[in-house]
Amino acid sequence: MDKLIIKSAILSACMLLPSIMPTAYAADLISADDPDALLNIARGFGSARLTTDSTGDPKISGRMDGTKYGIYFYGCDSNGEKCDEIKFGTAWSMDERISLKTINEWNRTKKFGVAYLDNDGDPNLDMAVNLDYGVTIQNLEDSFSYWGTIVPIFKEQVLGQ
Repeated sequence: MDKLIIKSAILSACMLLPSIMPTAYAADLISADDPDALLNIARGFGSARLTTDSTGDPKISGRMDGTKYGIYFYGCDSNGEKCDEIKFGTAWSMDERISLKTINEWNRTKKFGVAYLDNDGDPNLDMAVNLDYGVTIQNLEDSFSYWGTIVPIFKEQVLGQ
């Protein structure tokens, strides 16, 4: 009888384990719901401050290796909260025009970092990051690191800097 009770207790614990584990793991995730947590990560890669954009959504303005960039929050509710996606972005005002052929070549050969010419013909570089349901801190730090890698490559290959 005692063995049956022990086996039953072990079986019950094993059945509950999957429902307990995701909750514990979820505490280690970060999402766009927490702009302050993203700001802390951004500060690990350079200067950064948290503001809001023209629609009231959070925005991080930062500088990485001398280049200004913004992190824009998307999918937010009407209060600028519960966002689910961010987009890194930077732009350059150029006297010398960059050709659409050069921009298209960048986009064709790069996996991340979408380039385009704005209405003034100036080059822009964006990188969207889906944070819906959360990602690990290491995953998000990797996105920051990747951004810090592609911007200098873009400056060299496209802008000639």
